[in-house]
Amino acid sequence: MEKKTFLITGNPDVRADVYLSGVTGFSRSRIKTLADGGNLSVNGKTVKCNRVLKDNDVVELTVPEAKRYETAPKDIPIDIIYQDADLAVINKPQGLTVHAGNGTGEDTLVNALLYRLDSLSGINGVIRPGIVHRIDKNTSGLLVVAKNDAAHLSLAKQIQDKTCRRIYVALLEGIVKEDGGVIDTFIGRDPKCRTKMAVTKTGRRAVTEFRVLERYPKGYTLCEFSLKTGRTHQIRVHAKYMGHPVVGDKEYGYKKDVFKLNGQLLHAKTLGFIHPSTGEKMSFSVELPDYFKSVLEKIKNQITL
Repeated sequence: MEKKTFLITGNPDVRADVYLSGVTGFSRSRIKTLADGGNLSVNGKTVKCNRVLKDNDVVELTVPEAKRYETAPKDIPIDIIYQDADLAVINKPQGLTVHAGNGTGEDTLVNALLYRLDSLSGINGVIRPGIVHRIDKNTSGLLVVAKNDAAHLSLAKQIQDKTCRRIYVALLEGIVKEDGGVIDTFIGRDPKCRTKMAVTKTGRRAVTEFRVLERYPKGYTLCEFSLKTGRTHQIRVHAKYMGHPVVGDKEYGYKKDVFKLNGQLLHAKTLGFIHPSTGEKMSFSVELPDYFKSVLEKIKNQITL
């Protein structure tokens, strides 16, 4: 068990979860979980994560020791494109869930990581060891996992500080007229369907840059998206907000699937960050998966569907 103590000076009127996330590298959801467990106190009194901090407040955050993994290792093939003592970079296939949830069972990326890697960070608890950031089940491409807590904190802070480079490629419905731009909105739970996200008036700020790569005569646009924040389903929600949902996205797009896909054509193509131990700039890119390229070929050749 570790206790972290902070004296608030010159930074009054900030929520405890916002402040602690900034100084510890923990996500706000992680701070909330700790606070809900009675592990957050201000001036000796247990408080909730939304407590507003004042000048000279003494904040104490207790971080329990990571529990042993409850998730079982499983021999699931995964594409590890790089690894060292601190981290691993994975090219996740479409259809593989990152970590356990309702109905996912033990066929997740975490199960595969526990089988194939010698260690994983414990900051995200027993269900999500090593997981610094996620990509959706039916989104393919790159993500980085941490092998120890120091690496996890460094990588998580880079994502929070928006210095981690994450570039996606998506095929969108319709012709996007602008050559590029910035989508800057708030994203929260969809009031009409709580399992989905939507652009809202009072959610969390979500910023995505986009650039058109190619327009196709059949009415599709290939776009590159750069994440400046990391909200749930951010690119898919922003694509819908643009009026051009991701092809194959039955949750945020069209139900009709002319290409008979198993999910959205959204691929995390490029990932860049500073190595937690060496300070070296790391950058990785992977090609589009074959099923994605096959759809592009059909469109380019104007094959009748």
